[in-house]
Amino acid sequence: MSVTILIPSALRSFTDRQTSVRVEGKNVGEAVAALAGLYPDIRRHLYDDAGELRPFVNLYLGETNVKNTGGTATPLKDGDELALVPAIAGGSEPALAPSVAGGGERPA
Repeated sequence: MSVTILIPSALRSFTDRQTSVRVEGKNVGEAVAALAGLYPDIRRHLYDDAGELRPFVNLYLGETNVKNTGGTATPLKDGDELALVPAIAGGSEPALAPSVAGGGERPA
């Protein structure tokens, strides 16, 4: 099956700036492995040392996260689009209340 994997901007530097890559695969696992075979530098961003997909790597077939449909064993049809969406963590710490930031005591 020929499928297209949509590449997020954060990972495009590992796919020669491609926004999508056509690969062969009967299921999600085969398709992602084919992507890593074409672009070996992306492998460490997708797989852990045990060869499993990293927990923060999400793959969507249509609107559905494949973690809810069989994971990497989720079957693909010819022409499917698979969106690679790495989870992004982070943010900022909440601002301190002015009285705490100024060294004063917080009201009880």
